[in-house]
Amino acid sequence: MVTLNQIGQIAITVKDLPRAVAFYRDVLGMRHLFDAGPKLSFFDCGGVRLMLDIPEQAEFRHPPSILYYKVDDIGSVHRELKGKGVRFEDEPHVIAKLPSHDLWMTFARDSEGNMFALMSEVTNR
Repeated sequence: MVTLNQIGQIAITVKDLPRAVAFYRDVLGMRHLFDAGPKLSFFDCGGVRLMLDIPEQAEFRHPPSILYYKVDDIGSVHRELKGKGVRFEDEPHVIAKLPSHDLWMTFARDSEGNMFALMSEVTNR
């Protein structure tokens, strides 16, 4: 029986690769791994490889799925990224109150207009 249980790579479609590389490297602080030709660039995100891609086929030229980046202190990360010019859609807020923690999120756009989110699990006291 096949069991898929680990993601190795996620593709993020972009329009301007140098601009997107600068955003993911310099603004989000991801470690650049390598480039593959003029339309692909790869980053490490906690062991999952993110591939920035200028798609050749029209059917793939659409926004990707929303990626949720887990952070410890959503307030400080939000302030730091906002200070670097990241365009947020909202302020950090509670999405769900769970028995052991509150789930906080905030949504933003990358340099290409793709939406991403910050999420933080804040322990209940």
